[in-house]
Formats: sequence, structure tokens, C-alpha cells
Amino acid sequence: MRNGMTDLLSAENLRKTYRIREETVEVLKGASIHVRSGETVSIVGVSGAGKSTLLHILGGLDRPEEGRVVYDGSSIYDLSEGRRTALRGSHIGFVFQSYHLLPEMDILENVMLPAMALAKGRSGREIASHARDLLVAVGMEGRIHHRSLELSGGEQQRVALARALMNNPDVVLADEPTGNLDSGTGGAVLDYLFALTRKKGHALVLVTHNDAVARTCDRMLRLKDGLLQPA
Repeated sequence: MRNGMTDLLSAENLRKTYRIREETVEVLKGASIHVRSGETVSIVGVSGAGKSTLLHILGGLDRPEEGRVVYDGSSIYDLSEGRRTALRGSHIGFVFQSYHLLPEMDILENVMLPAMALAKGRSGREIASHARDLLVAVGMEGRIHHRSLELSGGEQQRVALARALMNNPDVVLADEPTGNLDSGTGGAVLDYLFALTRKKGHALVLVTHNDAVARTCDRMLRLKDGLLQPA
């Protein structure tokens, strides 16, 4: 594990605008963030503040118009698309609000996908074994060969969490992971999310609309007027 005082993921002066009909909307106006290895950071803000955009930029999914994102010393938007994709697959795990499970595959196959895409020399048997272990860890061992449409929303999100952890990422980016769930089900998903990331030493950046949840993280930031500030 890297030194806990060293920035694992950082961003400086991020700017991002969108064209909506005839209007130009600047959602990020110089936002900066520094995340250390193993820490948990929450980001809160009103709907439309740009929280999801920020997370996508941090994860290499959406290029900013200005600013830099640095992962473990590398400026990720200076990398080729192929190298950035490889970095994202190996070191960054995503949990989205809408699960994004592939309905034609069972949940074991969904969890295996990130490792199969990397082709790092692990056998299919090794990958399947690790995926099963992760499904056990999120309480889904009894549904391994079910498909996503046979699962509740909370169950789908637990599968999505297992998938995000499949390649043992250094950082997990979670975008409103309980946004589509009731409070009880969402609380269970968050329990798994915090327990597993802390056990494995993953850094966690959590976008949430819930201040009570946000305060359980090591640090809480608020995105307001395109800038991040301590909350």
C-alpha cells in the first residue's frame, strides 16, 4: 500500500462546460481535490452542481476543458486513450447509481467482466473463484447464476459493488450508489461499501445527497458554484 500521506489521486483547477439548448452551463469552475491512499472522501451538493461530472473526470471518463487529473504521479489526460483505459481498468473501480449490469449475463459473469477485459494472465477458473468470493462478501452467494432482471435494486447494486472491486482497485468512485434505493436497502449497500473498501485499503470517493452518510467519511467536501470546499 502507498504511504497514507501521499496523494493517490488529485485534480487541480478543473473546468467543464456543457451546451444545453441555447445556454452554456459551466458546472466546474476551477475545482480541485486531493485524495490520499486509503482515505474516504464524500462530495455533496445540490442536484445539477456537477458532482457526477467531477467523478467522471476523476475516473478518466470525461475530459475537462482545463485542469489536470493526476493518478499516482501520472497526468491521466496526457496518456493515450489505450493507456488511460488500461489505468482505469486496473486501478479505478466505479459504482454507478443505475448499476449498469449486463442483462444477458448472470451476476457471476458480470462480476468477472473487468478481470476478463484486462487479460493479465489469470485463468478463467481463478477469475471465477475471485468473483465468487466477492459475491459472498456482499451477501449474494445464493444468487450467483441469476440474471440482473431477477434481482432487486439493492441486490443489483451489491453485484455492481463486487464488480467494482474485481481488479482490486486503489480507488473506488461511487456516484450516488443508493440514489435508486429506499433508506433501508441503501443503508445495507453502504455498509458493504464502507466495510469492503476499508478492509482492502481502497480509497473511496463517494458522491451522495445525504449529509449524514457523507459525514461518515474521513472528509466531507461540498461542490458549490463550480468549486469544492470543506463542508
